Amino acid sequence: MAVTVWEPDAEGGAARPVIVFSHGFHGCATQSRFLAAALVDAGYIVFAPNHRDATCDGGAGRWRDPPEESFGRPMAWSEQTYASRADDIRRLVDALKQDEAWRGRIDWSRLGLVGHSLGGYTVLGLAGAWPGWKLAGVKAVLALSPYVQPYLARGSLGGLSAPVMYQGGTYDLFMTPAVRRHDGAYDRSPAPKYYVELRHAGHLAWTDIGAHAHAGIIAYGIAFLDHYVNASAADSRLTQRSGEAAILRYASDLGTAALSDKP
Repeated sequence: MAVTVWEPDAEGGAARPVIVFSHGFHGCATQSRFLAAALVDAGYIVFAPNHRDATCDGGAGRWRDPPEESFGRPMAWSEQTYASRADDIRRLVDALKQDEAWRGRIDWSRLGLVGHSLGGYTVLGLAGAWPGWKLAGVKAVLALSPYVQPYLARGSLGGLSAPVMYQGGTYDLFMTPAVRRHDGAYDRSPAPKYYVELRHAGHLAWTDIGAHAHAGIIAYGIAFLDHYVNASAADSRLTQRSGEAAILRYASDLGTAALSDKP
């Protein structure tokens, strides 16, 4: 398994919080360098594996390869669908914990998961949306334009056991509505939970291809991870909608609100 690592410059040898990033369908470990660089600047070590469907950065997948199950038939998905992605992350975490070179550099009490699209599906499953995938020790999950339809079809999002922030976009017409709508993924997730919808963001905004919304993606994402992974004081962005966001919803230790300029 090929894994890309971003690490802050060593300062005093202190153990760092860790983020594991799961890429989108036919993406790859390095698809979102802008976000990985921002996480490193915030003090996190970031590990990103290439899953079997990766088509860039040396991935073995091919663009013409179909998904394991059709994205249009979410009821056909189960815990067996893309279980290899969950296995990748579990094997990566186990290997790092046993590796002397990394053992003293990672603070495993501060573990966050971040995933885009099919990677969002992956990290939500690891946080308990698929009970058989559940990974111990996850402090927070940042789900970026995630594919949530199988969990809605199966009614399994109530199994999430870590705080979640969903990010969607006003131009993201396939993934975002399933998160935002009444009785969608946000509504069905237990608190603490957040939903941010970013202006002018399409589905690829969370990759280096995207031309819009990177500043908002970074600002909201790091505010969330800092609060729930690092136990830092809450940033005002978690409760106050800024200009990058069309919608901010939250139900957490910080209160409950839906802030929107949409009708």
